[in-house]
Amino acid sequence: MKKIAVLFPGIGYHADKPLLYYSKKLVMNKGYKIADVKYGVLPSGVKGNPEKMLEAFKLALKYATKQLQEIDFRSYDEILFISKSVGTAVAAAFADENHINARHIYFTPVPESFAYIKQPGIVFHGTADPWADTELIKTECRKRNLPLYITENANHSMETGDVVNDLLIMKGIIENVSSFL
Repeated sequence: MKKIAVLFPGIGYHADKPLLYYSKKLVMNKGYKIADVKYGVLPSGVKGNPEKMLEAFKLALKYATKQLQEIDFRSYDEILFISKSVGTAVAAAFADENHINARHIYFTPVPESFAYIKQPGIVFHGTADPWADTELIKTECRKRNLPLYITENANHSMETGDVVNDLLIMKGIIENVSSFL
């Protein structure tokens, strides 16, 4: 079985950060080929600025499309998109625009992502995420029948500031990702 996992990072959350790093290691151990999307320069100060957020999304999608254009997704039996923050919108839009039937792991989606999310997956969100309101995330996930894993008091990086607790949170997240696979 031929499998590929594509990682779509956030603006400041790259593949070497815990959520993506451990997810990548997990899927590699399960036989997935890995494609790491890297964005070029994106605008700063996007939080709370819808115009800059849209600009960042469009640029990130352009970078992703250019990097992934050589991959023949039809040749894979299983396609997994692992995304973080604005990367959740990029992954969902890329799959939709290119008619790619992928399963998704959406880490801490921003509210704007739900305009693009149409495919099955799982969602992770922390109640202390300043980028996304928990009730909005719950509502949007219900509308799309997306399983939602909520972590109390976790921020946009799914961390609480207590290192030992954060490691336990990460362990639980990766166990849920493993079960999803």
